[in-house]
Amino acid sequence: MGFRTGTLVAATALVSLMAGAVAAQETPKQGGTLVTMLGQAPRNLNPAVQSGIVTGFPGTQLFAAPLRYDEDWTPQPYLAESWEVAEDGLSVTLNLVQNAKFHDGTPITSSDVAFSVKTIQENHPFKTMFAPVTEVETPDDHTAILRLSQPHPALMLAMSSQLMAIIPEHIYGDGQDPKAHDRNSDNVVGSGPFKLVEYKRGEHVIVERFDDYFIEGLPYLDRIVMRIITDPAARAIALENGEVDLATFESLPRIINRLKEVDGLTATPQGYGAIGPIDWLAFNTAEGPTSNVKVRQAIAYAVDRNFILNALMLGTASEARTGVHPDSPFYEPDVETYEVDLDKANALLDEAGFPVGDNGTRFGLTVDFGWPGVKPQVEYLKAALRKVGIDVTVRASADFPTWAKRVGGHEFDMTWDTVFNWGDPVIGVHRTYQSSNIKKGVIWSNTQQYANARVDELLEMAGKESDPAKRKALYSEFQKIVADELPVYWTNTLPYHTIYSDRVGNPPLGIWSSSSPLDKTYLK
Repeated sequence: MGFRTGTLVAATALVSLMAGAVAAQETPKQGGTLVTMLGQAPRNLNPAVQSGIVTGFPGTQLFAAPLRYDEDWTPQPYLAESWEVAEDGLSVTLNLVQNAKFHDGTPITSSDVAFSVKTIQENHPFKTMFAPVTEVETPDDHTAILRLSQPHPALMLAMSSQLMAIIPEHIYGDGQDPKAHDRNSDNVVGSGPFKLVEYKRGEHVIVERFDDYFIEGLPYLDRIVMRIITDPAARAIALENGEVDLATFESLPRIINRLKEVDGLTATPQGYGAIGPIDWLAFNTAEGPTSNVKVRQAIAYAVDRNFILNALMLGTASEARTGVHPDSPFYEPDVETYEVDLDKANALLDEAGFPVGDNGTRFGLTVDFGWPGVKPQVEYLKAALRKVGIDVTVRASADFPTWAKRVGGHEFDMTWDTVFNWGDPVIGVHRTYQSSNIKKGVIWSNTQQYANARVDELLEMAGKESDPAKRKALYSEFQKIVADELPVYWTNTLPYHTIYSDRVGNPPLGIWSSSSPLDKTYLK
């Protein structure tokens, strides 16, 4: 049951085989400076206490994780050279590499793993990742045994990339608040392939090769410069004129299509499966007209998803039919898709008891949005719903906290949002639909106040099921139910793209994009 590797010999053979395959295609070159970008300044560089893709890029260069994942969602050795999942699913044993050191030369031990798990549990916003972990045993310096209160298949993905940074106990165990620790952004002592040179807020993050990295021959690059460029047009110009080699998480359709036409650049949506970003229209299912499922279905029939994909996203995004990202192995595409049908929409609104009034309107709704990027969608929604007699008021917020307070406080009818899956559904999907997660004042919880006993049961079972096929079946049934009841109407994936020049070898196109180590990326 679960995922396993074999012995160290088997893991080493696998790494050698992968390296041989790369060599057969092209021999990576050692050295050079890769210039990349961040769309905003990170709050800090420590992924153990801070979520988000802006922390994820520098954070996963500075800190290693026990596992890493390849392009087909298969776990691979990283700080753990091998691992074993117990038959009952109640423990995972990590066998750590013998030669790993922190950037100050201190050996990385199982005690650091135990400390990191505890720090993440107490400080990271994604509480479900390690919720079933009751303790981490450390029988020797290179063995860490994670004990669980229940089987927890999401743990494997949670032990990868930016979700489980291994941080040094001798630095962060000094009694300071880990979230506000003075070593989160300055004089960082990490465990990953690169060490911090400088974080100059508003300007750049610079990291350089850690010569005592535990994987021999890596990283290939000498240095990575992450320029902080918040203006999308400025980022595009920097890529076009060759000032920047690589950009990830680019999401503006016009910019993406513009860069696709530039000789020497490649623009691809590949590599965001574990991030799992989805745009959706969320409904208040507890109050007002949207508490009626027929109204929600009518709205879905009135919205032309193809218009959004083609006219607004300009062909840069993919259709999203459920709350699970289409690149996930758990995605179920065989659900009701609500192809635009105004006759069905009008009939459902009549059935729901909302006839058209003398003024041609059935009722009014507000739609909120928290950032300018989705304004075209909400303006389109206003026009689309007018055709079926729903008067929509677009309500902008002064800033993100204002929007978050309104939506988190359940004081909304509809809101257009972008939400991430974060790899495993337990981490980023369950939170939206479990009735136990209806928490007033908490954004990106079940702010829709949606409750379905069968959905709760399915998610509870799927979160414990270690058999991948059985787990997929549970999530399939869940997706069909919510596609029928529509606490959320999903429209498209966020059109994240990676843009890279021809001189970049092995760009980050795995499931975590640049929220993963760039130790195998090189300059040609």
